[in-house]
Amino acid sequence: MKNFSFPMQDNTHQTESPPPHRFLSLTNRSDPIGRPERDEQLAQVEIAVLGVIFLTASVGNFILILVLWRRRKKLSRMYVFMLHLSIADLVVAFFQVLPQLIWDITDVFIGPDFLCRIIKYLQLLGMFASTYMIVVMTVDRYQAVCYPMVTFQKKRALWNIPICSSWSIALILSLPQVFIFSKTEISPGVFECWGEFIQPWGPRAYVTWIFVVIFFIPSAILITCQVKICKIIRRNINVKKQNECEATNQNQVLPSRASSVNCISKAMIKTVKMTVVTVVAYVLCWSPFFIAQLWSVWFPSILTEGSAFTIIMLLGNLNSCANPWIYMYFCGQIPHCTSKQLENTSAQEESVFTGSIHLADRDPEENSTSA
Repeated sequence: MKNFSFPMQDNTHQTESPPPHRFLSLTNRSDPIGRPERDEQLAQVEIAVLGVIFLTASVGNFILILVLWRRRKKLSRMYVFMLHLSIADLVVAFFQVLPQLIWDITDVFIGPDFLCRIIKYLQLLGMFASTYMIVVMTVDRYQAVCYPMVTFQKKRALWNIPICSSWSIALILSLPQVFIFSKTEISPGVFECWGEFIQPWGPRAYVTWIFVVIFFIPSAILITCQVKICKIIRRNINVKKQNECEATNQNQVLPSRASSVNCISKAMIKTVKMTVVTVVAYVLCWSPFFIAQLWSVWFPSILTEGSAFTIIMLLGNLNSCANPWIYMYFCGQIPHCTSKQLENTSAQEESVFTGSIHLADRDPEENSTSA
């Protein structure tokens, strides 16, 4: 997304000192009249960084998708979420990072109006889908730990209600992009993929809306779920230790039923750890991006015009690079994820229930979790 200022509805233009170049700005950030000469050195750095991000994200997510797709008939609920998140991250790589990389190389948008609109739509679609897939995955872990007796469909399906909801939200909430952006002649003979906003509140409303629905609300849900998950796990671990201590003090062997009270399986702990790392990576990657975007539209100044802000804009897409490697790390040695690790985890997840807290009254065979 190039860095050009917003055209006003009365066809006049905001006269502000524009930044020479900015990566993935949600809005236009320069004056089409008297377009500034770009910083070639900074552009080369952007191209190099974008190239690395694209290769890392595409290769990592392709590997994980191939690994999971080979075992699609045996995938647990958690791994189904991972599969769809990798697909969403591929959308980010191919329709957000790659177009920006080409755009930075050519310096101007090359393509018809339809291509402009569909690229802008897919850019936001990838952000929505990736974010909300992390949300539903975390909410699923929250329900598995905090409400383990809630049943889910036992059939292993590549689609379920949370996943369909995530994609539906992404598809619907990205639609305004098609009407906001279009191919526009910003100066004689120079065309750009341009967003039209009502001045002065249009850009602020747009960026604030994107911040709220893609970062603020999801982050609030993610943090709330993770805090509650950690509290439940800590409480249950303490109860288990207390039971063991009481049995030891009474010089009694702890009954098998008592030893299983408040027990959380290793598979469950592993998936909880994975979601924690995923949430932390998400917040760390996207926080600087959205802070910079909000700052640039609400408090524009010389600070928002330098190369530092350009570099900050790169951080958001690092999330799509990190996600697949996080998952492959937690599923074991990366080269061996294709077989034994997924088989073992899937076997533990065969139960129709999604947790193993307070399962003392169930048979030993039923104490495996769906993580």
